[in-house]
Amino acid sequence: MEKTIIVAIDVGTTKVCTLIAQIDAQNSIRVLGVGIEPSNGIRKGTVIDIPQAANSIAKSVKKAERTSGLEITNAIVSVAGTHISSFNNKATTGIGAGVIDQYDIRRVSEALKAIPMPHNRMIIHRLHRSFSVDGVEGIRQPIGMFGSRLDAEAHIITASTSSVENLRQCIMTAEIDVKQFVLNPLADGEVILTDIEKQMGVVVCDIGGGTTDLAIYINGDVWHTNVIPVGGSHITNDIAQAFHLPLTQAEEIKKIHGHAMPDYIGEEEYFYSRTFGREEAAKFNRRELAKIIHMRTEEIFQLVLQEIKRSGYDNLLPAGMVLTGGSSLLSGIDKVGSEVLNMPVRLAKPENLTGMIDQLDSPAYSTAVGLLYWSMLIQDTPDGQPAPKDISSTFDKLKRILRNLLP
Repeated sequence: MEKTIIVAIDVGTTKVCTLIAQIDAQNSIRVLGVGIEPSNGIRKGTVIDIPQAANSIAKSVKKAERTSGLEITNAIVSVAGTHISSFNNKATTGIGAGVIDQYDIRRVSEALKAIPMPHNRMIIHRLHRSFSVDGVEGIRQPIGMFGSRLDAEAHIITASTSSVENLRQCIMTAEIDVKQFVLNPLADGEVILTDIEKQMGVVVCDIGGGTTDLAIYINGDVWHTNVIPVGGSHITNDIAQAFHLPLTQAEEIKKIHGHAMPDYIGEEEYFYSRTFGREEAAKFNRRELAKIIHMRTEEIFQLVLQEIKRSGYDNLLPAGMVLTGGSSLLSGIDKVGSEVLNMPVRLAKPENLTGMIDQLDSPAYSTAVGLLYWSMLIQDTPDGQPAPKDISSTFDKLKRILRNLLP
């Protein structure tokens, strides 16, 4: 039973979510424990106060342990923040025996790892994209093919070493070892995308409290990722400043009365709230609220559009965008995204779960649930990245021995 237990900790700007789950014989995930706690000491996905952040994480972990009756010793953990960057890399190796085997795959994979990195940066993901054999591109599985040269491509995601280690320190304070850090939109992609969308070309857009996280999938693989330092908390700040409200009230108003499309709100719709310096509740026009929200959401999607165009893949996304994250719950935000990006946009949340799932039926928990799926996918992979299992055979091993013996 211990081998089938997986743990995910999603450390966000507004909340920390810890999930404990079990994988059954049919590779289905059953949630056994849930711990959700407001996040402190985190800004735009980055730790700015270790004691506060560690305390929030510890409380979330304890809640999950109590509800599951299990003790957590290690977990897979989300990572985001503006310190994230990415690039694509390519490596080449010669094929001595003519027929490609697992040994050749390992050689070209090792060549992909030979990347000089500054001392203040570290690689958190090395995602294999595709292979090419003697110039023939787009090969998913080259084993058994004849050729003289094998090329491999990978998407490399790096992070600030100090930012990652600060987050690791917060997790370790709760007496938990980090199995792996996973970028938010990659975890989202495991739970909200269909195989057809990944193949056709699609953007995952996770709008959280402090950041908007992107991942572009084409031909089934990740081709581009980035983190934009704007999120739902900026909408809340706009409301608070415009109406002279405390942030907690502004957040509540956003959730209850907010809408991203002013034209969908009647001119005579109002709501009431108490502002700074007043004892009685003030009257506010709901359409004016929608205009404030629309301006910020439009800005977020303009930044997303700039990033998609910068990637060079803007014409390769017929499946459009899949929107998730806590801020995607804002009414009308998908319509703003579709207008700005000129592509189809759909909202997504975690599905196909069993167990303690009542609290998880929301886009706000896509990353946490996605981490569970990611953890399940990497159970048997040596490099901690989702990949096909090692299919080397005895015949491959004999060829490698003979290759080493022959001149």
